Amino acid sequence: MLLRQLFDNDSFTYTYLLADEKSGEAVLIDPVLNNIDTYRQLIRTLGLNLVAGIDTHVHADHITALGALRKCSGCSTYIGNVGDIDCADNGLSDGLVISLGVYQLNAIYTPGHTDDSYSFLVQDDQLRYLFTGDTLLIRGSGRTDFQNGNPKDLYHSLHKKIMTLPEDTIVYPGHDYNGKSQSTVGEEKKHNPRINLPSKAEFVAHMNNLNLPDPKFMDVAVSANRSCGKG
Repeated sequence: MLLRQLFDNDSFTYTYLLADEKSGEAVLIDPVLNNIDTYRQLIRTLGLNLVAGIDTHVHADHITALGALRKCSGCSTYIGNVGDIDCADNGLSDGLVISLGVYQLNAIYTPGHTDDSYSFLVQDDQLRYLFTGDTLLIRGSGRTDFQNGNPKDLYHSLHKKIMTLPEDTIVYPGHDYNGKSQSTVGEEKKHNPRINLPSKAEFVAHMNNLNLPDPKFMDVAVSANRSCGKG
């Protein structure tokens, strides 16, 4: 499986290009509108056919490229069902499988950061890759104070879904603000301070007292992304 991790300097967003090299079928996870020319050039250079664009959730810090990618490539688009967002071709649901040549992306409903958050698991031979969006970050997690976020839901998503996967599962987050690009489930079990809070109650209290400023582009981004970036 071909895998490329792409970075947006303005929002610290990771976008992932996955492809089955034999068939040429490719998927973009969490594409950023400002970088669409970069994606298109890379796809052309690698001789790929973009068949799907996926958002792990409705983002608050950048405008998605889903709508623009569908317009220029004809790819199918996917976004969570919660909130009745109908701009994409397909809604996500827990257990949904998105085919990518010989590979399968398995959607895992992981609410908490937002009520429409999904992670995606794909296996390549003996390696498992998990794309966690903002649910699990390296040594952290997404916040829970807007877009129907809920710290209890996030605790369940982290401990009952993500942390139950094999420890060698490679974790690719939706953001990183400190230059870290990947981790593993086992590493996060050992070293992520939010995973290691001693109880659900302490996790909830911690998340409820972060007192973070709103993302800079939140007012613009959320509205645009509920229309797949079309405004």
